[in-house]
Amino acid sequence: MDIRDQLYDHVPRLRRYARALTGNAELADDLVQDTLERALSRYTMFEAGTDARAWLFTIMHNLFLNQQRRAPAQAAHISLDDTDVAEREVAVPADPARRLEIRDLDEALRHLPAEQRAIVLLVGLEDMSYADVAASLQVPIGTVMSRLSRGRQRLRDLMSGIAPSGHAGQPAKLKVVR
Repeated sequence: MDIRDQLYDHVPRLRRYARALTGNAELADDLVQDTLERALSRYTMFEAGTDARAWLFTIMHNLFLNQQRRAPAQAAHISLDDTDVAEREVAVPADPARRLEIRDLDEALRHLPAEQRAIVLLVGLEDMSYADVAASLQVPIGTVMSRLSRGRQRLRDLMSGIAPSGHAGQPAKLKVVR
């Protein structure tokens, strides 16, 4: 099967990952479109027999990093008009307490450093192997394991109300909805 035939099977996963990266539905849709456009224009670079999903996530990750470098001020300000992304993208139970837990998790994910958030999402949400994540993000597998461990610990701390130190020595601020 040609890679061009496989691309559209991966769109839902690409959208979910892009929304988690950007925190904004419109930016996420633009990122998915840019990813598919890049993949289609460079489909001859895909190696037959390899994982198309990992190849697409590599393209998306690189595009996202390039966008972050080009517009640091815009990247620092994420529109929070999309605060219900988790509720729309994931089947959320009717239980109000469970809905709040999911909203808190979404908020905590936004407080992870980008390199940790990417790995936590790819392993936890997309169920990718460490090797596939390492290939997609172009980092050693040991780096994946280390960032995943630190990211999970930071998520646990954030979810339990412990605010780890921020980047500049400032405590991280997390609004927990109850």
